[in-house]
Amino acid sequence: MNDERDRFAELSEVRMCYRDEGDPSGEPLLMIMGLSSQLIHWPQEIVDDLGERGYRVIRPDNRDSGLTEWKITPSQYYLRAVARDAIELLDHLGIEQAHVVGASMGGMVAQLLAIEHPARVRSLCSIMSTPHVSIGMADGEVLQELTKPLPPNRDEAIEQVVDLYTLIGSKTYADRERRYALATHAYDRARHPEGPARQVTASIIAPNRTKSLQQLRVPALVIHGAEDSLIKIAGGEATHAAIPGSTYLPLAAMGHDIPAPLFDEVVAAIAENAARRPAVV
Repeated sequence: MNDERDRFAELSEVRMCYRDEGDPSGEPLLMIMGLSSQLIHWPQEIVDDLGERGYRVIRPDNRDSGLTEWKITPSQYYLRAVARDAIELLDHLGIEQAHVVGASMGGMVAQLLAIEHPARVRSLCSIMSTPHVSIGMADGEVLQELTKPLPPNRDEAIEQVVDLYTLIGSKTYADRERRYALATHAYDRARHPEGPARQVTASIIAPNRTKSLQQLRVPALVIHGAEDSLIKIAGGEATHAAIPGSTYLPLAAMGHDIPAPLFDEVVAAIAENAARRPAVV
């Protein structure tokens, strides 16, 4: 499914699809999405609001998601490879530093960027993530649903994704109609049947980042929902506890998604954290 906003960058291992929106002259803000998710899983309202606040918002499809294509097909890879893709995208765009926002597995990658490439990260925001998959790990029922292969039938596959987000997503602000529309859009835009297993493996084998996070000296914001059953709120608490001086925003009515009634609060928190780092003059 083509969209005129989609752009492509020839990186060392992938041909990465990304979108570059908002204020072209604003401070770059890189948004990294999570497991089995595409750039469209960042709500457009959040992207537009950040753009209206003066940010240049860049969203990539991670390897094994969306319209990003392999140039080399490894049998497995590490979160470090996903982080390297992000750095190469910034290089491609001529961006020296960016505010980095990551959700779920994308939060793990964002943490890794701040740890291993501190000069490239102006501020860090980790959403519904964890320093290690063992902290806040989902229960067996949730993991079973997460790893269930999608059925070959389109309608059944879409329904399965919607059912998964009914399980892991926000309960207070459950919006089945919005979830159905997003699952349909994602299914029709791109499918990577083997991608989720590789991304799960990469997340599981990644080392515990707690000690490394303790060395960070960057404005950091941690957002986590109490209704999250995929990465429980203990993951957010542990991330906040590890990063010196970090700001913590626990949201009682958020699950493993960002429901529409919380968009304004989330955007305001991201912008406030980014503003803690003086603007480039």
